[in-house]
Amino acid sequence: MKNILNSRYYQMVTIMIILMAVLAIRLFVLSVVENEEWETYATQISEKSIYTSAPRGEILDRYGRVIAGNMQTFAVTFDASNLKNDEINRIAHETIKIMEANGDTYYDEFPIIITGNRYEYTYQRQINEWLSQQGIPTYYTAEQAFNFLRKKYEIDEGLSKYDAQAEMQTVYGFYPPISVKNMKYTYDLDKESFLGKFHLDYEMSAEEAFNALCEKYEVSDDYSIDEKRKILVVRNGIASLGYSKYLPATIATDVSDRTIIMLEEMSDSLPGVEAVSDTIRYYPNGNAASHIVGYLGKISERDKAHYVDELGYNSNDLVGQDGIESVFESTLKGSDGVRVVQVNAYGEFVREVSYSEPKKGDNVYLTIDLDLQQTAEDALERQLNAIQTAGTFTSEYGSYKYGTAYKNANVGAIVAVEVETGDVLAMASYPDYDPNLFATGISSADWATLQRKNLRDALSPAPLYNIACRTAVQPGSTFKPVTATAALAAGLDPSKKLYDGGYIQVGNRTYGCLIWNRSRGSHGYLDLAHALEVSCNYYFYDVATGKDHYTGKSLGYEMNIDKIMEYAQQYGLGLNTGIEITETITSVPSAEKKMERTKAALKNVLVWNAADYFKPEVCKDKTLLNDYATEIVNWAEENPSRTEIIERLPACGIMDSEVEKVADLCKFSYFNQAQWTLGDELNIAIGQGENSYTPLQMANYAATIGNGGLRNQVSVVKSIEGKGHTQKGEPVQVDISEEHLNDIIDGMKLVATGSKGSLRGVFGGFPVSVAAKTGTAEKSGVIQPADETVYIQEHLKQLNSSLTWDMVEDEMKRLMTEEADRYSNRNAAVDQAVINLSGGSVNQARINQWKSEYDNFAWVIALAPAENPKIAVACLVFQGGTGGYAAPAVREVIGKYLQLNKSYTDFALTTQLR
Repeated sequence: MKNILNSRYYQMVTIMIILMAVLAIRLFVLSVVENEEWETYATQISEKSIYTSAPRGEILDRYGRVIAGNMQTFAVTFDASNLKNDEINRIAHETIKIMEANGDTYYDEFPIIITGNRYEYTYQRQINEWLSQQGIPTYYTAEQAFNFLRKKYEIDEGLSKYDAQAEMQTVYGFYPPISVKNMKYTYDLDKESFLGKFHLDYEMSAEEAFNALCEKYEVSDDYSIDEKRKILVVRNGIASLGYSKYLPATIATDVSDRTIIMLEEMSDSLPGVEAVSDTIRYYPNGNAASHIVGYLGKISERDKAHYVDELGYNSNDLVGQDGIESVFESTLKGSDGVRVVQVNAYGEFVREVSYSEPKKGDNVYLTIDLDLQQTAEDALERQLNAIQTAGTFTSEYGSYKYGTAYKNANVGAIVAVEVETGDVLAMASYPDYDPNLFATGISSADWATLQRKNLRDALSPAPLYNIACRTAVQPGSTFKPVTATAALAAGLDPSKKLYDGGYIQVGNRTYGCLIWNRSRGSHGYLDLAHALEVSCNYYFYDVATGKDHYTGKSLGYEMNIDKIMEYAQQYGLGLNTGIEITETITSVPSAEKKMERTKAALKNVLVWNAADYFKPEVCKDKTLLNDYATEIVNWAEENPSRTEIIERLPACGIMDSEVEKVADLCKFSYFNQAQWTLGDELNIAIGQGENSYTPLQMANYAATIGNGGLRNQVSVVKSIEGKGHTQKGEPVQVDISEEHLNDIIDGMKLVATGSKGSLRGVFGGFPVSVAAKTGTAEKSGVIQPADETVYIQEHLKQLNSSLTWDMVEDEMKRLMTEEADRYSNRNAAVDQAVINLSGGSVNQARINQWKSEYDNFAWVIALAPAENPKIAVACLVFQGGTGGYAAPAVREVIGKYLQLNKSYTDFALTTQLR
């Protein structure tokens, strides 16, 4: 036995028996004891889900008429699983060749373009194009470009980059392609995603990346460069699916019948390629309600992780980018069909496990009436055209001839709200756009037509921008019913007549009525109703301050601007309306808000012109510069004397030679203006000054007057399929009696039909009584031309006949080189170049003398029928000149609404949706 145990042979046998026993026990544990756990794990590894996109839910008006629907079409897909590289390349090449021969387009998201021997990333081209459009040097980093925009829009330097971005978007409607989180262009982030997808170095040139991909996918040199690129277009689409290469990649949508037939005939030689039934978004009424509905757009590279990897979208799917399409993306998207398949470790298809049909997205029913919406859009456009030419607005309710042309009245909005519910009946902005342009992916040429026409003019037409919801401007005299409400609640006798003394003197400035400013006239004695009729500023100065300024006596009640602002908020002004799509909110005026705005404006001037005021060592230290500027602007709250400011400034890094200049700037241009004054109160009481509200807010404010002071939450969504009516917040009651509201409505009726009412020419013969108010909001400044250098070239000889354009060019280059922080582009530098070369004979005012000044905004709010209001309408016209000019479109909407037959038998909806 001892010999046996010492035998190497038996030792090896014993070890093998022990090992086999261990393996047997482990196999038993895995296959029997832990069978369920490992079976689940194995299934998770090998089973993958393939999603079939569901048709989007429709967007319909309140009666079921389609605003956004779907159109049946065919898409070309390519399932490249189980195919070798050379087969994929050949099939991709031949498939695209077929589509091109039949005039079909295909998805081309491959971001390398080749012109001759030059290879270029589309990302850099997009960056350069955008920078050039903004007048920003193409060498600027994202951070430099962002700071340039902050300066352009005069955004407070003290705001965080996130708050500054929010102000650009909500106040100015500007969306720079910059990620403020890491201060990179979004196009650069897309580039990172693209190269990362193929595990390529970010520093690779476009040509190097192209060649690397050709090598990776074994694209034969027998193909031309152009053919190679087309193959890589398809390869990029497949790669966008990530590990899920068992999924078919969508190559094209909405292809022709000829392509479908050819692909079927050649199916044996084009394995994996199929023409499959598909749907594309279709907007049967074109531009109708485009700003409400929104549009679709491609999934960006940076968003593919969310949509494709997490939510199962195809990389070529379109998703909602604005409006209802965006807000209700998850509702409209529906539930995709799921085909569960097993794949091997290489991601290749093995077998189908299960399949479920796609379920169409839920329909969204809007509150708008399509007929009324189209009437509003048509009337708004015709009104703008007539104002621009002093033409005639023709209507079945009577023609209206405009007396003065305002050529820049090319932007506007109109909103109609149901008084009883707060539902939006129509909401139009002009210019608008056709969302069908986005249905299969918008072209660069079409996209260019939708951009702001003049990037240097914040009021120039921007077709994609929703003026009705997102532009807040001074309301002018349409605000006077708010002031009247506050005064009535405080104790004003509406029948008491006050004398219009023409003007009120505050310091060295006068505040008067238009009739006084124009001809030194007076409205005489007025009660509330007749003061509203003629829109007498003097009367509202009296009631806003609780003082008869003509006699100097008290009106017997206490009143201040805070009470007026309290009622403005009760009417919903300066607050979120509750509408489901994006809106702009600017808070009501306050002393604190004015102080902060004044401080911010001064800080911007000090920082942006730091080289003119601060010592060089301060300018080089951005942190120190910011600290000194902040310290100086904070003096506004105490408003020290000029002498004291002069004593303090040297300790804040101001150059000795500039101390008095900066002291005067701070004291007289900013500190003295920062405090809340009687002048501010007078301006705000008549809708000027710090007031700014959107047409949507103004329409709901008018509806609240007509609804007995009950303010509803605004909604543009009536119901969602299968979920019934959308829920609203509780209405808010304005603290005012019905009697006093009727006093206000009586005055508004006189505006529409009174002997001195400004809208008598529009509503005088209208068959339904209307209560209305006009407003003319002031807009100061000059309209900057799209290209300042062209403007200067046109007027150079008039400015200084001794100058040549070459001289100006040289000085511009010097400014942009030596003072790049201040003169970052040609538009910024050209004026200063002329001023510098002219030795004091030319200043900015002289340069601007051929530029047009902004005209006033025109506002109208209206209720009808006046005795029992059903509809409230607000209309705003940019640079419309005078308030009444916005009235014909309002009349058209009211007339259409009150003659509608609302029993649409062609559109049978369930009781739940009515």
